[in-house]
Amino acid sequence: MRVQADRQPLRADARRNRQRILDAARQAFAAEGRSVPLDEIARRAKVGPGTLYRHFPTKEALFEAIIHERLRLLIEQARAACTAPDPAGALFGAIDAVVADAQAKAELIDALTGTGIDVHGSVAAMAAELRHEIARLLERAQEHGVVRRDVGIGEVMALLGGVIVALRQPGGAGLVPERALAVLRDGLRAGCAAGVR
Repeated sequence: MRVQADRQPLRADARRNRQRILDAARQAFAAEGRSVPLDEIARRAKVGPGTLYRHFPTKEALFEAIIHERLRLLIEQARAACTAPDPAGALFGAIDAVVADAQAKAELIDALTGTGIDVHGSVAAMAAELRHEIARLLERAQEHGVVRRDVGIGEVMALLGGVIVALRQPGGAGLVPERALAVLRDGLRAGCAAGVR
């Protein structure tokens, strides 16, 4: 499925309408789940149903656009952090942002998966781009000697994925995201004993 980004650039008023629809949909899905009708989202966005359907012909297209928008923002934040004066802080900030966003969008990914749309296929390129930007942050922090050099991006992403999965488990309600992230950050800092033979 192709999203709006693949089409011709939108006029300013159309861009505003599209953003209002995305904002209204994000709030509605977060509060009430995926059962919110598209016409109700149009009402909350203060646009006509025809306007909504021109931008997003199906609810699945709307879900997917929200996921794409969130990934795009994470990519932009990680890219901008590459010039931050604190390389470790830049890396850890990007990791924190991914966890916070994953908690917020988990329901949307689940909803998309439930409708038979291949979420992982549709966002694979953007996910790879995000991984690339985090790898750049990791390499920069390692070059500055503030993050241990014996870990690669594969290990960082696996650990990050583990934190996200743990936070989404029913028993993970007692797991504090900030504490889990603090443990992950401490394990990545330079000077942490490798302890692996």
